[in-house]
Amino acid sequence: MDVRDKVVIITGASAGIGRETAQVFAQAGAKLALVARSTDALNLLADELRQSGNTNVLAVTTDMTNPAAVQQMVEQVAQHFGRIDILINNAGQAAGGFVAEVDPEHYHQIMELNIFGPLYAIQAVVPKMRLNGGEGGVIINISSNVSKMALPGIGAYASTKYALNGLSLTARNELAPENIRVIIVYPGLTATDFGKHALTTQKYGARVATGPDGKPRQMPTPDSAEHVARKILEAAQNEPAEQVMH
Repeated sequence: MDVRDKVVIITGASAGIGRETAQVFAQAGAKLALVARSTDALNLLADELRQSGNTNVLAVTTDMTNPAAVQQMVEQVAQHFGRIDILINNAGQAAGGFVAEVDPEHYHQIMELNIFGPLYAIQAVVPKMRLNGGEGGVIINISSNVSKMALPGIGAYASTKYALNGLSLTARNELAPENIRVIIVYPGLTATDFGKHALTTQKYGARVATGPDGKPRQMPTPDSAEHVARKILEAAQNEPAEQVMH
């Protein structure tokens, strides 16, 4: 899809990958609905984009774990712009902990945001995309390459992304007859503050920093958030079923 003049909802837009995605899509000429819980950060980003020349920006403070709030957000975006073309489900949170020890409350909390948040958004936005006639729409769900691994210490987080993958691929098949295309993007390790906001414990952090041999665990060089954002734009333009990053 050519994103110029298309209405794009980006959840988790206040920081990290979401913030850079807003910048990249703005440069490509999209009309943007910026969604997150942080009102101040959203308004700051919206002001920056407007000062850069993109006046088609709407900031909507929304709790993605609240289905009524998500529905209200989608209605507000549709009323403001007249349509919705692209949904990018980016909002998410990690939880660290070995399976035998992870806090079930942390697990439940990230399930609400990482799985139910995208589900609420999809269910709210599909009826709007149906109004676009044959043009349909594009839904991009941001997964993670850890959903294709079995790395110790992040099983809870990875499993939410496993679930998102299954939900996405099934929705792609179900919505294809209406020309609503569902895409999964799999970022790798990215240079953001995402890990700092993970629900975890000091005990876990100390253990995961070392490998089985007791030596510091070697981490790959992270991608920049801008690089990931450009891959998301590429996915919107080329519409593969899955966009894997290496």
